[in-house]
Amino acid sequence: MKGYEGKVNVSECVVIQAGVEHAFQADEAARFIVADMQALPENLVSDSPLVFSITAPLVSFLLFVEKQLEHQVDSGIETSMLGVFYMLLQQQGATHCLDRRIRAVQTKMIEQLDQPLSIAQLAEVACLSPTQFKKRFKESLGVSVHQYLIQQRMEKAKALLTHTDLPVQLIAQRVGYGDLSAFSRRFSLYFGLSPRAFASGG
Repeated sequence: MKGYEGKVNVSECVVIQAGVEHAFQADEAARFIVADMQALPENLVSDSPLVFSITAPLVSFLLFVEKQLEHQVDSGIETSMLGVFYMLLQQQGATHCLDRRIRAVQTKMIEQLDQPLSIAQLAEVACLSPTQFKKRFKESLGVSVHQYLIQQRMEKAKALLTHTDLPVQLIAQRVGYGDLSAFSRRFSLYFGLSPRAFASGG
């Protein structure tokens, strides 16, 4: 859309004002919710595009909403969900579009989750020294480069386990783990369930 072009990553939100022409293409494993709202909380009202990471409570709530939408939702529940959604949006610390250098790094990370990615490589993409890059990245996203990479790998693995029939070994490789046991340990720590238990519904 005018003023913004780029990737929208896991657990991010884009605010598009009414009447703004826009288009997007999604990965086959991606799941997203489009909320058509009459009004936005004041913290999200802006004349320029907003792209921001949503808080953990809102991520959890959207997982609940996804489950509800798989069934017939009556109007009372729908109204309640919209009310909670609005209140959670009020808690978001929205920022204007991230520094283009950090967005470029995010894009590289998402596109190459199956590859080993070093701080030096990513700093080069951002045209910053490794020290400057790590500092700027944490200031922009609130987590370290390492934590962000783990988050993206785990969320991608969860999406693949949920929405495809790929074997766990292949999913591990697609998110950068050559060692299946290392992947299983990390996934279990992150979600509280092993990949196989998660895939079979716990």
